[in-house]
Amino acid sequence: LPAVEALGSATVICTDKTGTLTENRMRARRLAIDGDLVEVHTAIADSTFVTRHRRVFEIAIHAETTRVGRDGHVLGDPMEVALVAMGRRALPGDARERLELIPFSAERMRVSSLHRDGDGFALYAKGALQTILPRCTAVETREGRAPLDDTWRRRYLEAESTMGRDGLRVLALAYRELPARLDRDRLEESLTLAGLVGLEDPPRAEVPAALEQCRQAGIKVVMVTGDHPETGRAIARAIGLIQTDAPTVITGDTLNGLSDAELRFLIDRPEVIFARTSAEQKLRIVRAFQLTGAIVAVTGDGVNDAPALKAADVGVAMGISGTDVSRHAADIVLLDDNFASIVAAIEEGRGVFDNIRKFTTYVLTSNVPELVPYLAFVLLRIPLPLTIIQVLAVDLGTDMVPALGLGAERPDAEVMVRPPRAKDRLIDYGLLGRVYLQLGVVESAAAMTAYALVLKAGGWHWGQTLAATDPSYLRSTTACLTAIVITQVANVFACRSESRPFAPREILTNRLLLAGVVIELLLIAAIDYTSWGHRIFGTASIGWTAWAVALPFAAALLAIDALWKRRRASCHLFGRRSLY
Repeated sequence: LPAVEALGSATVICTDKTGTLTENRMRARRLAIDGDLVEVHTAIADSTFVTRHRRVFEIAIHAETTRVGRDGHVLGDPMEVALVAMGRRALPGDARERLELIPFSAERMRVSSLHRDGDGFALYAKGALQTILPRCTAVETREGRAPLDDTWRRRYLEAESTMGRDGLRVLALAYRELPARLDRDRLEESLTLAGLVGLEDPPRAEVPAALEQCRQAGIKVVMVTGDHPETGRAIARAIGLIQTDAPTVITGDTLNGLSDAELRFLIDRPEVIFARTSAEQKLRIVRAFQLTGAIVAVTGDGVNDAPALKAADVGVAMGISGTDVSRHAADIVLLDDNFASIVAAIEEGRGVFDNIRKFTTYVLTSNVPELVPYLAFVLLRIPLPLTIIQVLAVDLGTDMVPALGLGAERPDAEVMVRPPRAKDRLIDYGLLGRVYLQLGVVESAAAMTAYALVLKAGGWHWGQTLAATDPSYLRSTTACLTAIVITQVANVFACRSESRPFAPREILTNRLLLAGVVIELLLIAAIDYTSWGHRIFGTASIGWTAWAVALPFAAALLAIDALWKRRRASCHLFGRRSLY
């Protein structure tokens, strides 16, 4: 609950792309081979193409870390599952013994696998073009293998950008034919670039609406992805994360060359995307936002994301794709890996904070009419208007269930159309002013008026001392207690919102609060009119005098509170600062 409440104050969300903004249901859509772009379904349907570029599909099948489930389905990273599916469609019977695997890591950004290939060996490698290309010395063409010169490099870099602009995640596929087995550290050398594959991962349908909610709520959303900048830009535009023609796109290489001051300047721009970033760079991004005073929520799923998740004000780990390390480092685990669920949690967090303020306002208000009688007793030399047991009757009895009802309030309709609150500002001058200068004053006036009228009606005169068992004194303290409870009933409805005046039509929308009010009234009736109530709480039957005195004050409390809310709304509308 504290983490959800903290999430409600977030001003910046640094989110992954894959699986959070997208569905993480990948399929291979396009190939870049021999300088040409070809759709995967077209390529697989052409047997001549498959034969000529067999290595492309072999790499897709064997440079992987998937596993086969009990039902025969391929399990693992959705990207690898999609590539294996593509390869199996082209080469359904291809199988060969794996001799060695050099696994993927965030630093290497590639995976390689060594297999037997006829009388020799074949190394299959796949990964980001930026890490595969420097290890290639040749390129596969229609005519066979050719040296990898600047022209070919430029062609493949342009092909990567083209597919990235279409929102595709691009991987390079390469291989090496070996007559004899080499040491592990010499395997990934002199590779032949077989081609590129672009994988499609559709954006989640609910993300655009969630991003619009964030925009209305004053929350800045920043994409931090390891993909190509053009891919990140295309997906961001598709989901509405960027709406201008010139967003700020910062790559990991660019980030390394920025000073902290330069980075803080760039992240202050309205639309920012980070691409080709590492986990260490994500940590730096989080800290840069925090140095600007932002309250940062960050998503992560890998082991290397743990430092950023730990450093963030609220770390959100992925429940489906996340590692155990990331889940332990985070404050919240997102069970469905869905960005829209983060926004829902922010709304819930804001609602939780609001409800705590409502609860606190309600409970603190009754302290004022409990304190004023003691001050009057000391300063004015009158009989004590409220006994200790009667104070406890309010604090531990009549107030309890209505206060719980306020804690169960649904988030206000406007909770996601206002800017984030300042962190840890639960009790501020606004709340204290409302309690001690407004609501509490009305309740105190009701309590002391009821007490004075009943006391006067009993024949008391100034300076007269009354015994604790005097019937006139018992009726007077009962009137004071009853007036507090009646005005607290009005107060609980006033506290349901800090911006909307009390509306009778909303009474039935919170059943727990309504039940609390009924219990509150039954308790005070029992205290006022039953023999056991008289015996325990030192009260006496008073007819309906105190109720009649308290009701106008209850109505006045609601009216004054409504005027305060309107004045406060007017101040906010015209940019003026209200006193409280």
